[in-house]
Parts: sequence; C-alpha cells; structure tokens
Amino acid sequence: MSSTVEKYYENQPDNKEINPTEIRTKSDFEKTYPLLSIEFQKIQKEQYDLFASKMMDYGLGNISLGSDLNIPEDRDLSLTGIWLRCNDKINRLKNILKRNGKTYVAGEASIDSWIDISNYGIIAMLVTRNKWK
Repeated sequence: MSSTVEKYYENQPDNKEINPTEIRTKSDFEKTYPLLSIEFQKIQKEQYDLFASKMMDYGLGNISLGSDLNIPEDRDLSLTGIWLRCNDKINRLKNILKRNGKTYVAGEASIDSWIDISNYGIIAMLVTRNKWK
C-alpha cells in the first residue's frame, strides 16, 4: 500500500464509514468535475456488479486456492495467482492493441479485460488486508 493510502487509513477503524465532509478533495473534485465523478462511480458499480456475479460463480476458493489465507505464505501464493491472471489480461490487451482492436473471442471486448484487471487489483487489496473471507 502506498504511503499516502496508509497515512489516510491509519486512523480509520475498519467499521467506521468514511465521512465525505472530512475529505475536502473529494467534494472539490465532484464540484470541479461533476461528469467525470458521476461516470467514475457508474464504472465502479459495473465493476462491483461483475465482481458479485463472478463471486457467486467461483466462490472464495478461486483466489484462496483452498486455504483460509491466515498465514503469509498462503497470501503470497494467492497474490501470485492474482498477478498471473493480471498478466494474462495485460498480454491479451497488448495483442488486441497490436491488431487494432480485433478480437477472436466473440462478444468479448477489450473493456472486459480492463474491468478484470481493475477488479483483480481490488481483490489483491482484500487479500493483502486479510479480508478475503
């Protein structure tokens, strides 16, 4: 986790909601860039909807590899698996870009890979924070 993120969250209990009035940057951003703010939140909802759907298909074991992820070695193995999945998605995007957007998988656009990479980043954060339960 970056030092900026750590600094922000160091005094945030797990069960406390973040109060938007405590974050001046957020309200300034939303006032300055209202359309971007709305679209970003729509994308987050799309990501969450896809994440929830895939979780119901795969369950926790797909990431935890049958472990409860309570020991660092198991978390490291899980994070390595996430890294490999991201690498696959990045290579797929690279190939699509080289072919000027042409894909060979019917109905699967490059945006699907971007969403997957983003969700894998969040999953990695959940694993790292020992919240994958």
